[in-house]
Amino acid sequence: MFVPLPDVMRAVAIAEAGGPEMLRIEQRPLPHPGPEEVLIKVAAAGVNRPDILQRMGLYPPPPGASDIPGLEVAGEVVDAGQLARQLTGKRVCALVPGGGYADYCVADMGSCLIVPEVLTSEEAAAMPETLFTVWVNLFERGFAAEGDKVLVHGGTSGIGTMAIKLAGLFGLDIAVTCGSDDKCAAALDHGAQLAINYKDSDFVDAIDRWTGGRGVDVVLDMVGGDYLPRNLACLADDGRHVSIAFQRGKEASVDIMDMMRRRLTLTGSTLRAREQAFKTMVADELRAHVWPYVEGGRLKPVMDQSFALEDAAKAHARMQAGDHVGKIVLVTG
Repeated sequence: MFVPLPDVMRAVAIAEAGGPEMLRIEQRPLPHPGPEEVLIKVAAAGVNRPDILQRMGLYPPPPGASDIPGLEVAGEVVDAGQLARQLTGKRVCALVPGGGYADYCVADMGSCLIVPEVLTSEEAAAMPETLFTVWVNLFERGFAAEGDKVLVHGGTSGIGTMAIKLAGLFGLDIAVTCGSDDKCAAALDHGAQLAINYKDSDFVDAIDRWTGGRGVDVVLDMVGGDYLPRNLACLADDGRHVSIAFQRGKEASVDIMDMMRRRLTLTGSTLRAREQAFKTMVADELRAHVWPYVEGGRLKPVMDQSFALEDAAKAHARMQAGDHVGKIVLVTG
């Protein structure tokens, strides 16, 4: 049965840069999809650290993107541009450059993945941002391959738990760092081979023991700052270091001679501002190489807690407190 679309919708707006209390529910005009876009009636939206940074005024949306936070959504396609009409009525999840914290969200058709019945809407909304990020940085930029050993910081974050899951599917041995013994236990329970409590252990020494002095093949780092030289000390010869964030600072010192002698690769990337053609290419790769595991029930995100859309401030507070394990999502129902 056809249901007419409203003219306005609820959305979470950032009143001004600041703490979680700056998130407010507003009425916004309903967005309209372009020729290659779809309009999704959002069932759930993922919460990610870039949303926190945007709220704090440290990570503005790219030109042309919505000022509403939210980089991943799941729900039903209720309208579509002329080139995307085949998705009308489909249940999808999508990576978006913004606008996810709302009742409706526009997404490019190239960033949409069909949601199988084995996933709930909350689980589907928790997939795109971490899945795109880990695939691009660990497997493409880091060239992780079966048999490699990898180190991922933030082992119980959304990125960390997705890295653990993908490592298990693609034959990687994965070590992670966490901030408590309970989080280390959770990481091990979800499939990590080694979990290091960085508050009472030196992760460089732990990696040295774990690898018998060889080092790991890839480090996926979201910490930056003084972690960079310590990460390089963890790498094997020909190892790859991939930076995706810099929570401890954007500057670090590197021993260039050591990097040359051991043939190390230092790289990194951001995703939000990349051109849509790149994101479409990544979605195609995920559809071919990863989504069959999702459809078969072998890959699901680790879920932490769901909050109502109007409780977005509570969701942000939980993420900032650092007590979560896995993904936090907002639900609109």
